[in-house]
Amino acid sequence: MTNFRKMTVVLATSAAFTVNFAGAAFADSMDDLVAAAKAEGSLTTIALPHDWCGYGGVIDGFKAKYPEITINELNPDAGSADEIEAIRANKDNKGPQAPDVIDVGLSFGPSAMAEGLVQPYKVATWDEIPDSIKDADGHWYGDYYGVMSFLVNKDLVANTPTDWSDLLKPEYAGQVALAGDPRASNQAILGVLSAGLAAGGAAGKEAGEKGLGYFGELNKAGNFVPVIGKAGTLAQGATPIVVMWDYNALAAKDTLAGNPPVEVIVPASGVLAGVYVQAISAYAPHPNAAKLWMEYLYSDEGQLAWLKGYCHPARFNAMAAAGKIPQDLLDKLPPAEGYAKAYFPTLAEVDANKEAVVGGWDAVVGANVQ
Repeated sequence: MTNFRKMTVVLATSAAFTVNFAGAAFADSMDDLVAAAKAEGSLTTIALPHDWCGYGGVIDGFKAKYPEITINELNPDAGSADEIEAIRANKDNKGPQAPDVIDVGLSFGPSAMAEGLVQPYKVATWDEIPDSIKDADGHWYGDYYGVMSFLVNKDLVANTPTDWSDLLKPEYAGQVALAGDPRASNQAILGVLSAGLAAGGAAGKEAGEKGLGYFGELNKAGNFVPVIGKAGTLAQGATPIVVMWDYNALAAKDTLAGNPPVEVIVPASGVLAGVYVQAISAYAPHPNAAKLWMEYLYSDEGQLAWLKGYCHPARFNAMAAAGKIPQDLLDKLPPAEGYAKAYFPTLAEVDANKEAVVGGWDAVVGANVQ
């Protein structure tokens, strides 16, 4: 999974616009794409909080590079399922509620492709995106990854939990939350998988079921808080411990700036790595702006902008080998030891876990997260 080397030949194609990135044709084709995107003049994104994976900087960078294109940001706090539903609901709508692009959990890319909701496109740096995290025809492609962690409010939590089993202790009553609704949020769904792996479950359906059992026990003990956890709820004391991706936790730590003091902990067991993927809506009102957005995201500039937000971008290994990553960015990343233990689930395992968690949460756990 983390071997980002063997790749394919690049050819970018879609019904609305065709770009051949071979040899000298690249500059002319890119000029054509930029002109077409500027003519559209707008790009609609969805579910991109500015403190998630450095997206504030990513969006600002795109705006600075292409000021002629206005970015319309829909529902920053939406989950992956909400993004897919937004495409479904706006198939015939070319207005501002129709997303051009999506950033969703790994399992949502293939399912959206199977439903005909996304269109193929291959960026110029396609050969540096690992084969294991992209559709061969370009319908979806991995963008970044991180590991599941605990964000802990040290003003309210005296003893920092170091593993999933700790969270079941009475001292954490009314303190533990997920960073999303596990019936719709990829981050929360994989939080359950991480707990299931720590409980000894094999990745996939078994770990999903064990994870549900764990959260059922956590809820029965009174430790689980059915509130979507984020930096604000943690600071207010509503969710003193939040299970979330490490990059979100580290960004929250920066945002809170010591008020309150927080710790970011990668649990000792069940260390789970999660990949997110990009795709362009098959019904995108601004298809060329969408493709230009993808070109920016997968350029060196876009990849480094994600890295500044503590996300490991898809091209991380290739860029590191080429000496393209500044040392100061590498120095800000969490210790490599935590990542060394990380398990990267296969797409089949992610899908099986998702089915188990989404289908069983209400019956097994019975907490209405909102």
